[in-house]
Amino acid sequence: MSEHKTELEKEGAVRGTTASYVSGFILSLILTLSAYFVVRQNNDSTQPEFSYQSIITIILALALVQLFVQLLFFLHLDKESKPRWNLMVASFAVTVVLILVLGSLWIMHNLDYHHMESSPATDKAIIKDEGVHY
Repeated sequence: MSEHKTELEKEGAVRGTTASYVSGFILSLILTLSAYFVVRQNNDSTQPEFSYQSIITIILALALVQLFVQLLFFLHLDKESKPRWNLMVASFAVTVVLILVLGSLWIMHNLDYHHMESSPATDKAIIKDEGVHY
């Protein structure tokens, strides 16, 4: 065995093996395609197999599993020598996901609100919501 270590090994950095990267890629691909086929199958059939809430639940569960696959196989959080970094990375990931999801929902709601069909009832609702008085 070699006596000298690289700078990354001294600092405790962990590298994955080719097998772990391939396994992570295949699992990620399976999870992504599973979500796609659940939605696709439900849209193609004349009698939907799943309700809207079921589809959302399935996709969220697959996304959560996908998150853990990414964290374990690509970021190697289970092999980190300093557990505090695991907590920091996980909290940062949760923060970014929340910003993306909540920001996207806010933008979609805003677009829906401002691009709805104009009718007298809609105009009155917008005037009431925004406090506009003539």
